[in-house]
Order: sequence, then C-alpha cells, then structure tokens
Amino acid sequence: MAEGTARPDAKPSRWREYVPGLDVAASYRRAWLPKDVVAGLVLSALLVPQGMAYAELAGLPPVTGLYTSILCLLGYAVFGPSRVLVLGPDSSLGPMIAATLAPLLLAGGDPGRAVALASMLAVMVGVVMTVAGVARLGFVADLLSKPTQIGYLNGLALTIIVGQLDKLFGFSVDADGLIAETRDFFSGLANGEANATAAVLGIGSLIGILLLNRLLPKVPSVLVVVVLAALVVNAFDLQDHDVDTIGVLPQGFPPFTIPSVGWDDLPPLLAGALAIAVVALADTMSTASAFAARKGDRVRGNQEMVGIGVANIAAGFFQGFPVSTSGSRTAVAEQAGSRSQVTGIVGAAVITVVVVFATSLMQYVPQPTLGAIVIAAALSLADIRGTRRLWHQRRTEFLLSVVALLGVALLGVLPGIGIAVALSILNVFRRAWWPHQAELGRVGGIAGLHDTVSYPHAQLLPGLVVLRFDAPLIFANARIFSDTVREIAGDRPGLRWIVIAAEPITDVDTTASDMLQELDAWLNARGVSLVFAEMKDPVRAKIERYELTRTIDPAHFLPTLDDAVAEYVRQTGAQWRDPQPDADDESSRR
Repeated sequence: MAEGTARPDAKPSRWREYVPGLDVAASYRRAWLPKDVVAGLVLSALLVPQGMAYAELAGLPPVTGLYTSILCLLGYAVFGPSRVLVLGPDSSLGPMIAATLAPLLLAGGDPGRAVALASMLAVMVGVVMTVAGVARLGFVADLLSKPTQIGYLNGLALTIIVGQLDKLFGFSVDADGLIAETRDFFSGLANGEANATAAVLGIGSLIGILLLNRLLPKVPSVLVVVVLAALVVNAFDLQDHDVDTIGVLPQGFPPFTIPSVGWDDLPPLLAGALAIAVVALADTMSTASAFAARKGDRVRGNQEMVGIGVANIAAGFFQGFPVSTSGSRTAVAEQAGSRSQVTGIVGAAVITVVVVFATSLMQYVPQPTLGAIVIAAALSLADIRGTRRLWHQRRTEFLLSVVALLGVALLGVLPGIGIAVALSILNVFRRAWWPHQAELGRVGGIAGLHDTVSYPHAQLLPGLVVLRFDAPLIFANARIFSDTVREIAGDRPGLRWIVIAAEPITDVDTTASDMLQELDAWLNARGVSLVFAEMKDPVRAKIERYELTRTIDPAHFLPTLDDAVAEYVRQTGAQWRDPQPDADDESSRR
C-alpha cells in the first residue's frame, strides 16, 4: 500500500471521535453548502423570536435567549455527533430554570444577578453532562419511562400555559403555583385588569401560529406572526395603548464572563442542574433516536452528552442559560435541507448579526405575542394522544402518567421531575416485586407449553405442575415465589413434581438462594420434588456457587421443558389428560 493512502477500514482518530466537528470539516462536501446556508437562514428565523420568548419564560432578559442560541449552536457544532440535531433555549427547561432561580432572587429580582445565576446553572449543567458522557453514563436517560415522560410533559404544558395567560391578556399576576396563578388570573379578568388591545393581539398571534402550523407547516409561522404583530404595533402606535413590547435590545456580542455567585447559591443550583440534565438528556436521546432512525444512523449517546455539555458551558460563559435539543427546530432544519452542523453555524452567524447590528428591529415586538409563542410551544409538549393510548392499553401506566402530571402541576417543576424519576424507578421495582406467574399446559395444535389462563382447556399431567415465574429471583419477590409454590403444593393432592420454567429467571440473589433451600426441604418433606428447566448457564453457575445443589438434586436441573416433561413421564408413566371441570360446569351439565 502506498504511503499516505487511507485504509478503508481505519478507525477515526481519537480527536475525531471526541471532537466530531473535525470529522465534519474533513469530510464536508461543497455541494452541501447551499443547502446548509438556506437551512441556517430558515432556522434563524425561528431561533430569534423563540429564544427571546423562552428567556422570558425562564425569568431572564429577552436578549439572553439570543446570546444562548449563538454559543450553544457553536459549541454543539464542534462537539456534537449528530449532523441534524439543533440545540437552543427550550420551553421544557424554562420553568425548571425559573424554579431553580426564584428562591435565590429577592422580591422583584435583580436582572444582573438572575443572569449570573442562570449562567452558573448552565455551566453546572454542562459540567454534569460532560462528565457523565466521558464516564459513559448515557443510561441515565432511562430513568424517565415513557408514561412518566408523558405525564411530566403534560403537567409542564399545563403549568406553562397558565403561567403565560396574564401576559397574553396584557397584565400580570403576582402568584406562585398553578392553583394560585389560575385563581389570580381569573380574578384579574373579573376585576377588569386585562388590556383589551393586548388581549386581541396576543390571542390573534396564538391563533395565527396554530393555523399556520396546521395549514402551512413549511412556513415559519413564528416569524410571520412576530413580523405582523410588530408591524401592527408600529402602525397603530399600540405602545400608547399600554401594550408592552420588548424594546430596543442591548447591542453587541456578549463578552466572556465567569459567572459570579455566592457559595450559598451552589447547592440549590446543583440540585436544579441535576434535574435539568436528566430532562435534557432524555429529550435529546428521544429526539436523536427519532431522527437517526429516518436516516439509518447510529445514536452516540455518550458523545451526545458531551456535545450538549459543551454547548451549555459555552452558553454559560457568555451570559446564557441551560439549553437542550429541540425536536421542532430540528424538524425545521431537516425540512429546509440541512446536511451538517454547518446549519447551526449559519444560524449562529445570523443571530450574531442581529445582536450586533439590528437590535432595534425587536423594539416593536409585543409581549403578548411572546406569550403566544410560549403557549403554542407548550401545546406541542402536551401528548393527549399518548395519554389516551395509555388509558386504553395499560391503566397502571396511565395512573403513573397522571401522578407525574399532578406532581408537576401542583408541587412545582423540580419536585415534579423528582416524582417522575422516582415513579419510573418504582414501576421497574413493582414489576420485579409482583411479576407475572403462570401455570403451563399442553395445547393441541400448538407446540410447547402455554398459560392455562389463556388456554383453560390445556391438558395437564397428573401429579405435575409447570410454573413460569417472569422475573429474576431476588429479595423483593422471594417470599412471593415461595408462597406461590407452597400454595400449589398444599392445594394439589398427589402432587409429585413442581417444574419451574426458569428461562425468564435471569438472576438469583443470596436472599432467594436461602429461600430455595428452605422451600426445597419443605417440599421434600411432603414428597414433592422442585425441578428447574431451561435455567440460563450464568444463573446455574450462581446456584452452584451458593451450594444449593447440596439440597436440590443436581438431576433436577434439566435443559428444556420438553426434557423435564419426558423425564417425569418416564418415571411415573403419567398420561396427558384434560383439566377437571369446575363444579359450576358440572352443575350446568346436570
């Protein structure tokens, strides 16, 4: 092979593995540039108004949303592995940021201190995610199950909508919490505090966004509505009718700033950062998986964490706040023809031009329109169809979703995410604690043995019970397993063998080992043998390490259920027979 010729199977260098932007630069095709530029221009039209709206949702000055958008796009372009994902301020993180900062701010708030706290929060989120990515802890995203994610997002949507209603109607309420905010909003309406002009503008903006999204999904609805609303404010001098606007934004690119906060601020910021990191990771992994599946790409979960972490750190050092992946903005970029992270770089460049040279363009953008943007985003968070599907498919998971919703809506965003994570973990534990169990029998015309509940007329062998236990045998369910087997042994006269279909049993811990030893001795005293079939080799190795084979006959571990049944028939000469009819069936025949 000639020197300098690249091997087709050569692995990427370590730098390219950890800094994917280098790989993009090395493999970038000139034909992609026009599409990336167009996609970046389209994307920036969405990023500018949404960035400002989500900044206000987080309780921060609107311009910080633009600062955040610039730096996170640049940071992810260098360290993010996906060529399609778009990062930025997010409606799902806004309430979490506000909930983290609110206790640390005095009444009325100091914008400078709020920005410093939000920037430190972004840096801490970034460090948490970067360290987790390097340590390959991407599995943390699995802490939020689908039902609890649905409930959390529904609760978040409800919280956001109620929190923006006063802005939509041109007044403000001084309340905290869903119930208090709802009460004060309707009280303000009843007392005539709403501004009719602002309300018409806000409601009209919301209707316009929703209609354009439905009828013309490829049109940048947010940009169209913002431009039209600003033109209306300017043409009719609506500022003289007490319609609040953004005003002229501070001009210039934000300087590099190390956030300055007190030591007492760090513990609550860290708690908020951990919660935000979990939500951002879960959102990113679900979005990345959905878009990667369309193109047949592979999701690099740990590098995604690094990419999002660096993006947050970059935003935090330039007066920004925590960011996450946006499914809607990613879809816009993809529809516009994006081919690589250059799309994000173009978007960042456009926003930089706005911040440096055109801040006066935003002076007529009305606050009610920003409220409409946030409410429209919140409506997209709600998953009513998914909730309805849970109701029809699995009521227990529907209840988990409802509890997660109520946790967010009634207790607040941060406690709500804690409840959602706890519910996901408890749901896993519940399934291991109370696993499905089934007695098996032979069904004519179908190979193998099957659940006698699903097939009540399945044939059985006299003196034999085949039991399937669909979980690892651990401390949480050892007593349930023992009680089930003892109940079977007590209710079946003439019972000789209980065969455990052990293929679903992926583990046996020491608590379960002690239980099996006691159970086998109890059964032996009653002339019943405990037999295992299809036990996995790693589990069998643990059984031998626990020295259970001194109690349980080694001959009672058989490779398949067919082998176990054949051995029982060989020893006893039993024949398959139909189940005994119930007493009700007998009486009905008479």
